[in-house]
Amino acid sequence: MARAKFVQEEIREKDRLFLSTYLEMENASLTLLSEGEDRLGTLAVGIPQRGELLGPPLSSILLGDRNIMIARILAERLAKKMTKIALVSVFIKTVAEKEAGPILLKLVEKTVGKKRRVRSEFARVRSGHGSEGGSYSYKGSGLATL
Repeated sequence: MARAKFVQEEIREKDRLFLSTYLEMENASLTLLSEGEDRLGTLAVGIPQRGELLGPPLSSILLGDRNIMIARILAERLAKKMTKIALVSVFIKTVAEKEAGPILLKLVEKTVGKKRRVRSEFARVRSGHGSEGGSYSYKGSGLATL
């Protein structure tokens, strides 16, 4: 049984700090996106289409009423990209949704990309091509096995 993967990332755009917390399990992922500080915001779920069905992933809002469009769009994109259920929370307090969309998309791509880089390092170490002794600890990588 695989353990959950955890990544935290941040970017600064237009003198504002945007944060992401990403938790990935075998069958689903949870992404929390916020401005300034970690907070739960509008929560959307995206469900990928199965192989024989055509069309975009399905999505719905589970909680909240602000930033509905960007939460659904990001949930759908992650569900399609990761081919698993994606829960996405968006909390934006001072930036308009239209302005926040590209920033949050960039942050999600940075976060998921970091997770994939660290995962490939784990695979390299496990195969014996990394450090001696088969250590799986990457301090400061932003990824922790829970």
